[in-house]
Amino acid sequence: MAPQSSVEELITYFKTHNKVREQQSHTAKVHSVGWNCDGKLLASGSFDKCVCIFSLSPDRLKLETTFRGHGGSVDQLCWHASNPELLSTASGDKTVRIWDTRTQKCTANISTKGENINISWSPDGNTIAVGNKEDLVTFIDARAMKIKVEEQFNFEVNEISWNKDSDTFYLTNGQGCVHILSYPSLELLHVIKAHPGTCICIEFDPTGRYFATGSADALVSLWDADELCCLRTFSRLDWPVRTISFSHDGRLLAAASEDLVIDIGEVESGEKVTDIPVEAATFTVAWHPKQYLLAYACDDKDNYDRKRDAGSLKVFGFPNES
Repeated sequence: MAPQSSVEELITYFKTHNKVREQQSHTAKVHSVGWNCDGKLLASGSFDKCVCIFSLSPDRLKLETTFRGHGGSVDQLCWHASNPELLSTASGDKTVRIWDTRTQKCTANISTKGENINISWSPDGNTIAVGNKEDLVTFIDARAMKIKVEEQFNFEVNEISWNKDSDTFYLTNGQGCVHILSYPSLELLHVIKAHPGTCICIEFDPTGRYFATGSADALVSLWDADELCCLRTFSRLDWPVRTISFSHDGRLLAAASEDLVIDIGEVESGEKVTDIPVEAATFTVAWHPKQYLLAYACDDKDNYDRKRDAGSLKVFGFPNES
């Protein structure tokens, strides 16, 4: 027998691991999902102003706690890169909050100047960057819980991210560019013209070798983080790419949009591995940090009342029942 290619191996794996578990814990649509660094907890932030924390067992999710306190929609969340208990959330209520899952409390509440839509915690854990609707990015000292510096941009700032060493800061913009700034000096190092359409999202792979961007042109492009050259594009979606995520080993890249499918491709070849059928636009996807489980949330409607949001999140990749 000929040896299986890695793509075939992955395709075979997902034929027996394509079960989806669903959790309905919010009363409005879920904007953001994310796993903590050890993969034991999954958080979701919603338009209903709440943050839900779930624990993962081998075959399901269980709601552990609900954090309340934000006065507006929770638009994005991110966990501390190495402390599995700490979670940060960005909200339309003009605050950033830090939550501790052990004490189940909000441990810091930082007021910012505008309605926050994007948040990114540096891999070294020292800085939280948050972007608002007026394209102001605020850098928060994550130990003192105080604002260090604010930077106003004169273009539409979309998602923000850090490199693996936490010394360069990336932001995507409305002109299809990726701006790369040194940190903490915030000097502009490079501008990459990544896409003809708005550049919506950006994500680094776990090794730090690559980053990917998703755009309004429905493409995902994969970049070499050192050379800043585009290695390949993924073009199976038809709608603006809202959200992307690399798997724990950097082999898979998930991308979602208003297409009624989440695309999962192999990073090295760009080939399709599998896809997940969905019933509505998908706002957020996140791979588990240790296994092939993909959390995601769509703009699903309630089965009984189509005017109401389902407020559900789902996890794909559980083993099928034999």
